Amino acid sequence: MLETFNIRVILEYLPLYGSCLLATLWLSGAGLAGSLGVGCVACALRTSRFRMLSLPAAAYIESIRSTPLLAQLYFLYFGLPSLGVPVSETTVGILALTLNSGAYMAEIIRGGIQSIAPGQIEAAISSGLSYLQRMRAVVLPQAIGITLPPMLGQAIVLVKDSALLSLISLMELTRAGQILTSERFMPAEGFLTSAVFYLMIYSALKTLTVWSRKRLIYLHTG
Repeated sequence: MLETFNIRVILEYLPLYGSCLLATLWLSGAGLAGSLGVGCVACALRTSRFRMLSLPAAAYIESIRSTPLLAQLYFLYFGLPSLGVPVSETTVGILALTLNSGAYMAEIIRGGIQSIAPGQIEAAISSGLSYLQRMRAVVLPQAIGITLPPMLGQAIVLVKDSALLSLISLMELTRAGQILTSERFMPAEGFLTSAVFYLMIYSALKTLTVWSRKRLIYLHTG
């Protein structure tokens, strides 16, 4: 294999991989930002005392978590136009990543909030703090510390899931490997190069996750 592995072809396609790397980062970043927003809203609704709010949120979370991202992606890509909603491939890709990861983010945030000791909330209530003041001063600072590492882990999953967007012809890292393979008939070079770029993104996010955990341990013990 090494005798036929062509490094020069990879170097020739590096500009394509560079642009697709930026596209992957943009799509993943937009999906991550959207999933955080959707996750916060879904978590707030899921934990509501009103069933007319909590039940739809629970249905959304469970339906997303029980179906594969590929099925959701195809549903949005083919289903929305059939319903008279014209959307671009980029919009579909970001929407699919947002809705899929948002369900997992909602459960991560909910777990962080529920881990707060009830006594702390009761103490905040007895101190006369309003709901927003309790969330800002007591609940959210602790919940963020608890949920930050799993959120970064979900961000890693989201980046890897973005490879599925190549199936709707979005230009990202996996699509770059497909193009090199189709033009030069070199699947080893094409997809190995894509994998190396994904590994670089993963390593950066993994380093950030480890750093955040150490930082949180330091803050708790310092």
